[in-house]
Amino acid sequence: MLVHPQFDPIALRLGPVAVHWYGITYLIAFGLFLWLAGKRARMPQHTAVGWTKPDVDDVLFYGVLGVVLGGRLGYCLFYKPDYYISHLTEVFAVWKGGMSFHGGLLGVLFALWLFGRKRGRSFFEVSDLIAPCVPTGIMAVRLGNFINGELWGRQAPADLPWAMVFPQANDLAGFARHPSQLYQAAGEGLLLFIVLWLYARKPRATGQISGIFMLGYGVLRFAAEYFREPDDFLKEFAVRTGLSMGQWLCVPMILGGLAIFAWASKRNQRPA
Repeated sequence: MLVHPQFDPIALRLGPVAVHWYGITYLIAFGLFLWLAGKRARMPQHTAVGWTKPDVDDVLFYGVLGVVLGGRLGYCLFYKPDYYISHLTEVFAVWKGGMSFHGGLLGVLFALWLFGRKRGRSFFEVSDLIAPCVPTGIMAVRLGNFINGELWGRQAPADLPWAMVFPQANDLAGFARHPSQLYQAAGEGLLLFIVLWLYARKPRATGQISGIFMLGYGVLRFAAEYFREPDDFLKEFAVRTGLSMGQWLCVPMILGGLAIFAWASKRNQRPA
């Protein structure tokens, strides 16, 4: 049985400014996106329709806004709506924590639609380009969660070699838990990246790559939630409904991913 290393969440101090590891993981996520999306923009199937490196830079700008605004609003609406309705000014208090991947995804989808509309590109043309570049960012942020010792897993068998005690959980009995942050980094991050990157190397019907992303993330996150401890204020919800909030939010992703992939595949089979 292991014990969480209790990393210092502050990576370095520059005078009065503290640079947190969690913020660094976001910077790494955006850097990986730029590098990978730049490589995809240079692929023949994308250069043929006019994609350039400056386009990638602009997509990142739109995407960052979508992640931050959507992630924060999604957390407030999906996880603590009653609290934030009564404390509206705290919706903007992002330094207090609280981000939702599913909310961030909705924000990014809107940002991609807006970018495509301004550039005369279809939504799926844009989303297909960037979808394989997203999982590495997910992996980086989940590693940030692990460094912070947050979003720990459910109780694990004591003989599980990688079971870990998270002091932040304040378990009087010192339960060994699943390091679910690492499970998510490996699944929604590394595994999904490998699958998408290999699949997207060849030209695909418009929408197929986006469908695979939504389906893959939904399935992998749904599975990981069985090992992740629900937030205290959502435990009763999970017991009452049989699924965690994260799992319920993955259901439309899975169904949507299947529908998009089927639509794209059928559309590609139509005679010109």
